[in-house]
Amino acid sequence: MKVISIFNQKGGVGKTTTVVNLAAYLGNKKKKTLVIDLDPQANSTSGLGVDKHSLESSLYDALLGEEVKILETSAKNVSILPSTSDLSGFEIEAVNIENRESLLKNILEKTEDYDYVIIDCPPSLGLLSINALVASDSVLIPIQTEYYALEGVSQLVQTLELIKESLNPNLEVEGVLISMFDGRNNLSLDVVEEVKKYFKDKVFKTVIPRNIRLAEAPSHGLSILDYDPNSKGGLAYKKLANEIIKNNK
Repeated sequence: MKVISIFNQKGGVGKTTTVVNLAAYLGNKKKKTLVIDLDPQANSTSGLGVDKHSLESSLYDALLGEEVKILETSAKNVSILPSTSDLSGFEIEAVNIENRESLLKNILEKTEDYDYVIIDCPPSLGLLSINALVASDSVLIPIQTEYYALEGVSQLVQTLELIKESLNPNLEVEGVLISMFDGRNNLSLDVVEEVKKYFKDKVFKTVIPRNIRLAEAPSHGLSILDYDPNSKGGLAYKKLANEIIKNNK
């Protein structure tokens, strides 16, 4: 079972889009995949066709020690531990819990075996993201091709080093994903060069373009695979899933 966190402390970089669509294409490749929605906004939950408003229990309850049902999603071979806005209260609730940074890891140790577990992290380094990084084998870092993209990257790398030193010595960088790329824009090309200089061979060959179909799909509760697989975004996520499977052989 390979556990991958999709993480960047910066918001709006395409984390949830990557979680939903990467999971769908892994599932399509007959890889049994579990999505863990660790973001209180619960966008991965709704993006995979689960109604977050009608849930009787969620990841929040699981983290606090209750039995929670893993749900099927609109994507083939993809299940989810769903989220609700309740999760935003977790950090306060968990103050007196022992080993609170390992709660998610403990849940994963008790779940049935999956080929891949993909974790959608909130865009901040709080207790939820620390739980994700402690439970993960690796981190996939989406980076948007814009002026401020690299500003938080050194901080992000320091964070991962800190987690590695103190809580999870086996944590690796799965890869850096260039997202929301616009090839007509010189700035995009400059950012890609900078990212490659910084991360070298850790940058995925696949680049995710800006694509209106990717933006539309979540409103239908579908991944791009089920919404418009032949769109530029669909073909890019298919390529990313293939790249990750190949890298993990």
